[in-house]
Amino acid sequence: MNTPQVLPRAITQPVRPRVPPITGTLFKHLILIVVGVAVAYPFYFMITSAFKEFSEATTTPPTFWPLSWHPENYAEVWARQPWARYFANTFLIAGLSVLGEIIIAVLAAYAFAQMNFRGKNVLFALFLATYMMPGEATLIPNFVMMSKAPPGVNPFFPIPRLNLYDTYAAQILPFLASAFSVFLLRQQFLAIPKELRDAAVIDGAGHLRFLWSVVLPISVPALVTVAILSFYASWNAFQWPFIVTSSEAIRPIQVGLNAFRAEAGSQYHLLMAAASFVVAPIVLLYLVGQRFLVQGVARTGIRG
Repeated sequence: MNTPQVLPRAITQPVRPRVPPITGTLFKHLILIVVGVAVAYPFYFMITSAFKEFSEATTTPPTFWPLSWHPENYAEVWARQPWARYFANTFLIAGLSVLGEIIIAVLAAYAFAQMNFRGKNVLFALFLATYMMPGEATLIPNFVMMSKAPPGVNPFFPIPRLNLYDTYAAQILPFLASAFSVFLLRQQFLAIPKELRDAAVIDGAGHLRFLWSVVLPISVPALVTVAILSFYASWNAFQWPFIVTSSEAIRPIQVGLNAFRAEAGSQYHLLMAAASFVVAPIVLLYLVGQRFLVQGVARTGIRG
């Protein structure tokens, strides 16, 4: 008796043609284009408005392209405020802040990642808890610390008075220690193979030699990420410098821009010209360091 032959399931069922996912790819590109235009349009509007005259800059709806170009707007804006002094102050404050934050963050992150000491996890948890504290909560204590003690008041109790009001140091010192920077670098240092540390110990290298010769060279993307974020925060700082300074000679660019805004009033073409050259260094910094920024965030985010 002949048994019926059973065909494979793949042969008995009809084969359906596969449709290439062209629609999905086009939809993704369309979304990216829409998001890119939405992000870039404010910069385009700012730059084009800076070259318009007053009547054209205040028309509703705004013109897409200047009817007549007025590059003299930039010269007028530059002559009405000491922008060179503001830029010099900001570069000085931002540069020292970045340098100090990187040094402190590197040393703290290395200790939390590569060294063993009693209470390390508890101390790191408390350190991270400070990152959840809003900046407004530390505004008054920082201001009291930077101010001068009134007559008859102990300058060291309960909050030490450093008498640094209206100085560069008052704009730098409160932000040298960053919990986010320490956490970011700690994640990078945890990814370093333990075998490298063992080999360094065999060769007689201490912690500082291992940090300088091995850890830092392979952590360049993370270091550049910390530097860019620190420079960005220092460049855009407004509230704290506005409170802790009173003289125009040491104020940074954002405080100067606010002073020009109060002076220019509704002259939007001049305001856009001022805003465009204030934001230009940040855009240039991002274009130069975006590769390191992406690598630093990606590498430190894959390990817990």
